[in-house]
Amino acid sequence: MTKSEYTPPKIWKWDQDLGGKWGSLNRPVAGATHDHVLPVGKHPLQLYSLATPNGVKVTVLLEELLALGHSGAEYDAHLIKISDGDQFGSGFVAANPNSKIPALMDHSTPTPIRVFESGAILLYLAEKFGAFVPEDTAGRAECLSWLFWQMGSAPYLGGGFGHFYSYAPEKFEYPIDRFAMEVKRQLDVLDRHLADNEFMCGDDYTIADMAIWPWYGALVANRVYSAAEFLSTHEYTNVMRWNDEIAVRPAVKRGRIVNRVSGRPDQQLHERHDASDFYTRTQDKLEAAE
Repeated sequence: MTKSEYTPPKIWKWDQDLGGKWGSLNRPVAGATHDHVLPVGKHPLQLYSLATPNGVKVTVLLEELLALGHSGAEYDAHLIKISDGDQFGSGFVAANPNSKIPALMDHSTPTPIRVFESGAILLYLAEKFGAFVPEDTAGRAECLSWLFWQMGSAPYLGGGFGHFYSYAPEKFEYPIDRFAMEVKRQLDVLDRHLADNEFMCGDDYTIADMAIWPWYGALVANRVYSAAEFLSTHEYTNVMRWNDEIAVRPAVKRGRIVNRVSGRPDQQLHERHDASDFYTRTQDKLEAAE
């Protein structure tokens, strides 16, 4: 490894030609870049998202709620193409001033309620429908602890390891090693915990699992960053078992393809407005009809 010759300037200035997969979209200011009114579908719950791990958390929960018979959890899922900068449209910024997917608007109340940040959306929906959060004080505390563990830990996996390993315009040993070490430590935390628990909160499947699985389940299954071999994720046998158990749930299978725009066409449902869309409007069906 060679030493970097870069010395930070006294005052940082924005280089608009930063490079990398997302370099042209990133900027040091908030707010909208263009006017765009968000569409509103027929259901009270309106989700504006993309099937990244954070987006999958919410669609999995919504599908799990519907599977339990909560008809009020019917939803419209509108596609937000972050590579096109949709998250900087005025309507989306009004729903989430942080310009990150997912964002939820609940129109079931006299004044629509906006909810942003995936963890907040999970907790809001779980409390709204009284499901997937333990009712006893100790169980609830455990569930929320793991939910917020995910919210605090995943940036090291995504913005840290994932960025420098997969997306950065150049590979540098130090940041990759630094974040790989942290991600493996996190996997070990999960593996030790899951050695004694079927799910993150014991025997009950909760929003803690729904928050953690799209990131760490996808990591050990090699669905994000193509880094399973690099990180030796096969060593985390309890995480692998937990991932496999969740992955086969019908609601999870449905939730993970909503707002998906990559992969096999039959595993892409760009927008979801009705339960029948899973059978009639995946990309393979739409392309065959053209």
